[in-house]
Amino acid sequence: MTRPPIDRREFLQSLGAAALLAPGCGSPSPTTESPAPKQPNIILIMADDMGFSDIGCYGGEISTPNLDRLAERGIRFTQFYNTARCCPTRASLLTGLYSHQAGIGHMISDRGVPSYQGYLNDECVTIAEALRPAGYTTFMSGKWHVGEHRPHWPTDRGFDRYYGLISGGSNYFKLDGARQMARDDKPFTPGEGFYMTDAFSDNAAKFITEHAASEDRDKPFFLYVPYTAPHWPLHAWPEDIAKYQGKYIAGWDALREERHARMIKMGLVEESWPMTPRDQDAPAWEVIEDKELEDLKMAVYAAQIDRMDQGIGKILDKLREVGAEENTLVMFLADNGGCAEEIDIPKGNRRNTWGDPDAPPGPADSFDSYGLPWANASNTPFRLYKHWVHEGGISSPLICRWPAGIKQGGAITHEPGHVIDLMATCLDVAGADYPATHNDHGIKPLEGKSLRPVFETGAREGHEAIYWEHEGNRAVRQGQWKLVSRYDKPQAKHGGWQLYDLEADRTETNNLAHSNPGKAKQLAALYQQWADRAGVVPWDELNQTSG
Repeated sequence: MTRPPIDRREFLQSLGAAALLAPGCGSPSPTTESPAPKQPNIILIMADDMGFSDIGCYGGEISTPNLDRLAERGIRFTQFYNTARCCPTRASLLTGLYSHQAGIGHMISDRGVPSYQGYLNDECVTIAEALRPAGYTTFMSGKWHVGEHRPHWPTDRGFDRYYGLISGGSNYFKLDGARQMARDDKPFTPGEGFYMTDAFSDNAAKFITEHAASEDRDKPFFLYVPYTAPHWPLHAWPEDIAKYQGKYIAGWDALREERHARMIKMGLVEESWPMTPRDQDAPAWEVIEDKELEDLKMAVYAAQIDRMDQGIGKILDKLREVGAEENTLVMFLADNGGCAEEIDIPKGNRRNTWGDPDAPPGPADSFDSYGLPWANASNTPFRLYKHWVHEGGISSPLICRWPAGIKQGGAITHEPGHVIDLMATCLDVAGADYPATHNDHGIKPLEGKSLRPVFETGAREGHEAIYWEHEGNRAVRQGQWKLVSRYDKPQAKHGGWQLYDLEADRTETNNLAHSNPGKAKQLAALYQQWADRAGVVPWDELNQTSG
């Protein structure tokens, strides 16, 4: 039986205790301040291709002291979901809609169907567009990836200032190929000494500094910081790599066991949920010949997360420096689970790389991914990866800290949530309205529900059901029940539905579809109703339509 959500009475008692015991963090104590302003600043930070168990406060061994401190003063969610892939998650996060409803049912290619047009449509609004009328100044520093061409850039969709990568994942030290970056509404190419993660962090902190010194300093701000880290390629600074090289020489099997034990001890997962077996496509560590290379791959991946955390520290330090820490809601999540993609092997090179085949992972002339076995460890204890909608593909850390509004520092909640809820949460805390129309276009009704009640009482009235579809992978969750299907690409058809009781078995090891066919049939019908409403096209049909 799963650990229940925080008891309301215990939760409310913890609010008082936390208010009395919480140490100061460089900002005035809430007991000596006037009540917090109605509208907090909001900072929304997202990692790219990061597994559920990678960061310290979710059981990982990677050094993430800044994220860990956010968790110590905030709330960690154990059952928060993304959409299993970067573009759809970004679309849902920004609009509060399922990604198909916003025009990004897949990625940024136009597949000839409105729900798969590849950029945000006119029937949605972004968080920035919704917060502006409520008096917010809006900033973004990071990866966009929901519209490659004008007029579909961040400054076209509500952001006052922008710095970042318009395209998807790129070389961290230089701009590759067709990738493009922009400052506000102008393309630019970075120069010497550039490292993508540092640039995003530095410009996010710069926006805070400039806002504090501007004539708009009394206005609240919204800052969106979507990193590319730790998305492949494996690129990191040598000093960061050195911190981890040799740390993974015991291999992925040992790493999974160590993380799982810590997660159980932290209360993030249940001991009664069996950890999934090692992926059948991941060899046992004992048979790996070049263990030093595999150790280095994971070390560079860890270094990418470490550098991201360092950058988050810069942003949080700047908040404190300008006196804005107390009334700023900071939220951190990941866009999908750990990524098992292997970079294509060109011309028979000895290793997966689009760079120098003899370059070790890490420098600008290499182009590696860390591969399926390490991704299996990143998603401990769950099944599958980015792309798929089993728990390993869609489970995300979510940390929320807001000193003026969240008093129960260090709390863990098992309330389910979905990335569509972030728009609703931002509007709720800001006192902003979700519009019925925008720029003379009707706007689809908001799908998300605010997480603010969880901040205040530890619980909320959740969704009747939540849904997923990506590349033919399908799922619906209603209460403790989840119905899920993996798209079987070689046969170009849908795999059969699987039914899981997530209270007893969140690691999805005991398929109940045959023993409880009535529940499976009920949830399949519910899924189909949603798919029809959201504009989902069956994956094989979509590929035939789009060629």
